[in-house]
Amino acid sequence: MGHCRGLLVLVPLTCLSIWGAAGHSLPASRQQLDFRCSDGSCIPTLKVCDGRTDCKDRSDELHCGHPCKKKEFVCHSRECIPPHLLCDGVNDCGDRSDEASCQNCTALSGLPRPHPQNSPACVSSEFQCRDGQCIHQSWKCDNTPDCSDGSDEENCDQDECKVDNGGCSHVCKDQPMGFYCLCPDNMKLVADSQCEDIDTCLESDICDQLCVHVNGTLTCDCLEDYRMNPTTRECRAKGGEAQLVFASSKGMRWINITGTDYREPARHLAGRGPVAALASNRTLYWARPGWASISRVAMDENLQKSVLALKVQGSVSGLALDWIHHLLYWTSVETGSVHVGLLDGSAQRQLITGLDKPSAVAVDPLQGLLFWAQSGSSAQIERARLDGRDRMSLVTYSIRQPVALSLDIPRQLLYWIDQGTKSISRINFEGRQRKTVVESNGYLDRPFGLAVFEGFMYWNEEVTHTVCRANKHDGKNLQILSSNAASPGGVVIIHPALQPNGPSICGNTGTVCQHECVVDLLAETPEFRCTPPEMGRKKPLEIPSISRTIPATTLSDPMFSGILSLIVILSVLLVGIALCWWREEFRPSRPVAEQTFSLKESQDPLIIQVSLMGPEAHKETI
Repeated sequence: MGHCRGLLVLVPLTCLSIWGAAGHSLPASRQQLDFRCSDGSCIPTLKVCDGRTDCKDRSDELHCGHPCKKKEFVCHSRECIPPHLLCDGVNDCGDRSDEASCQNCTALSGLPRPHPQNSPACVSSEFQCRDGQCIHQSWKCDNTPDCSDGSDEENCDQDECKVDNGGCSHVCKDQPMGFYCLCPDNMKLVADSQCEDIDTCLESDICDQLCVHVNGTLTCDCLEDYRMNPTTRECRAKGGEAQLVFASSKGMRWINITGTDYREPARHLAGRGPVAALASNRTLYWARPGWASISRVAMDENLQKSVLALKVQGSVSGLALDWIHHLLYWTSVETGSVHVGLLDGSAQRQLITGLDKPSAVAVDPLQGLLFWAQSGSSAQIERARLDGRDRMSLVTYSIRQPVALSLDIPRQLLYWIDQGTKSISRINFEGRQRKTVVESNGYLDRPFGLAVFEGFMYWNEEVTHTVCRANKHDGKNLQILSSNAASPGGVVIIHPALQPNGPSICGNTGTVCQHECVVDLLAETPEFRCTPPEMGRKKPLEIPSISRTIPATTLSDPMFSGILSLIVILSVLLVGIALCWWREEFRPSRPVAEQTFSLKESQDPLIIQVSLMGPEAHKETI
């Protein structure tokens, strides 16, 4: 018989529940299955909405409470039902959302638990099995063997809090069976064992951009390129209306962000691959699925003039553009890497290697940060500097199949779509303040692209053929902007406010360049270095029609040839002057006429030019 267990209070639970709300046996037609958590583990349905977190990913408490009573389950239709009606085989919600996360865990007892990771040294929040595997510290002594050798269920009569504080970052509370972690009042518990500071602004999550917390009061404000709506207190970008561009199997499509203006697709740009844009010249970059190339097209010119921007290794799964340093970043499943290339196509290289199905990438050049996701067996989201250094993990648990990333730069938040959990979540750039914004709303079954702008998040969904938007704070106010998108792909929003001017954050030290940051991708390791003003570019970046690779040299071939010619001419001139001086100083005295006649016959043009001036002028010149 398989077993499941709660999150911190560790009690063995039989997976196939056959009891009603009051403990009475149910008829066979209404035998209850278990509630399956988003991470694959299972718990009895009576543990759902009981005010305690029993799933490790907290999914048993996500659909409870507001607007229903505290211990009621909230259907997708916003109906309220008691938790004992979950997973009973009856459509009590009317939309079957009460039966969507149900499983006979007895039949799947060997499947739901994630695989432990081998590691030479586990972190403080993990328990190291005798065979070297690492598991969550809270899984020890829970009557469910997680180590392959069962060593996590040995010596369970001891006080786990005495060993590395139980893996708890702050307070560890021992129990007769297991233990749990506690946090101070001004902190909250995340990932079972770690406490993090409570960010009042993000906890309340009411400000679109800037938030100031003073004396218990929150004040919202907007960045310079935005203005606040006096009625709704929302931040709206100044200038023209933003455009939303998305790829589809029938071609690239343009709509405004409210869905009221629609532009017919450019059918020759078909393909549901990733999309990026350079707002300053309204240029689109995209990659067709399965093609080892990235193309570009100017939105304000003839759309038939799409050209090859980069020929790359493998197909492109994610694409992002650095508008400060004029770089493209992309991910490739075939190479298992994050790549970087110059916008003009002159150089490219692998930057981050050894990844398991890299699926998406995003970049914040104002902070000098690069983000990417991998959706393989160890799904996670990481970040690094633009040159690939200072790598760190941001999301490592309760994540299955991240397929798209987008940045809310004003709030320094990273959003991602998880196709495995059918959800959109966000976290700050330091890996804290995580929040699931929306999940399983009927328009997240097969999402692909994601973009965040002003107070909304935008995404494409393949099953319903829709382009959607919803409030970026809580996922409410869902709107369908387009309902006939054939196999929609990547999505990008074009507006100057999304790519503001700013200083170059140069290299792994985060140095702010006063003038320009020069990127050398052809060095042994990528180099970002600041240059003085006289070394900067004299003209804007010109993008050629095809990509090419140039040699690793500081000077171009024409410039090098010009300088070499100048050196040769100056050298000949100096030799001529020296030779002329030597002849005048050491030659026996002769009449002026003879000297003049002799020099006229000379075949050295430099000597003729000087001697025709006469000996006195010649000496004066010397």
